[in-house]
Amino acid sequence: MLATFLIGLREGLEAALVVGILVAYLGRIGRRDVLARLWIGVGLAVALAVGIGAVLTFGAYALTFEAQELIGGILSLVAVGMVTWMIFWMQKTARTMKRTLEGGVDRALATGGLWGIVLIGFVSVAREGIETTLLLWSMVQSFGDTPSALLGALLGLAAAVLLGWLLARGMLRLDLRVFFGWTGGFLVIVAAGVLAYAIHDLQEAGALPGPFSALAPLVGGTVAVGAAAFPFGWAFDLSASIPPGSPLAAILQATVGFMPQMSWLQVVAWILYMVVVGTLFVRGLRRRPAHAAPPSVSVPPVPHHQGAS
Repeated sequence: MLATFLIGLREGLEAALVVGILVAYLGRIGRRDVLARLWIGVGLAVALAVGIGAVLTFGAYALTFEAQELIGGILSLVAVGMVTWMIFWMQKTARTMKRTLEGGVDRALATGGLWGIVLIGFVSVAREGIETTLLLWSMVQSFGDTPSALLGALLGLAAAVLLGWLLARGMLRLDLRVFFGWTGGFLVIVAAGVLAYAIHDLQEAGALPGPFSALAPLVGGTVAVGAAAFPFGWAFDLSASIPPGSPLAAILQATVGFMPQMSWLQVVAWILYMVVVGTLFVRGLRRRPAHAAPPSVSVPPVPHHQGAS
């Protein structure tokens, strides 16, 4: 629940900030008459994310086990790619996000197209929605505890909406650079864990060699564990000390991507991702203090109605 709560909070707040910027800008330029179109776009984006989640959840029941594992592994890889891209995209464009969004609104209003504002609302939220859906779906599949994982995500999204509303009203000040820095670091660790679980799914599906394939080294009729099992056996097996369904196993998997039993390919993928992406992420954080100006993703207060607009 904690892991999915933090993901829902982080991703939801990004979407809430984007919507808040758009709503505030339309109010400031006196075009609140097109707000309904913006909300239509936002609603369509939310519906798309929910629809994708429903298809992934219920559509898998008609597939074989191998097909489920193959699709789950591929979608988990897609989720890792999207999350990784979004982490660095936020680092790079946070300072210019507000100006970029306002420029898009100006162009849509200048063309006078009915669907221009709808499209801006849809695109601004759909990206976050699809990314969140894929990431949460992958984590729910790996945790196997759907109710608490979904509850955590819903609570995180609700908290994000509340924080976004408070920021838009000027009732709350939040250092967004610090917030996105810490949550970005958490997402790097989560993405590494999702990557490791994707490797596990692909190995079970037979798409990658591993402990479930004919290439697995055997000792006494069972798959080898440890250094002798490299590269297609088990790197370690702590199932006797940390039962896979125990609370400790769930906490470790949700925070650092650790599973009581992991193959060598999983361990290598986790380490490589943490070393490469983690190093680039930390370098990005160190470059940011050189900019004196605060990030421009803060949301200006929404103006109150003052007569006819």
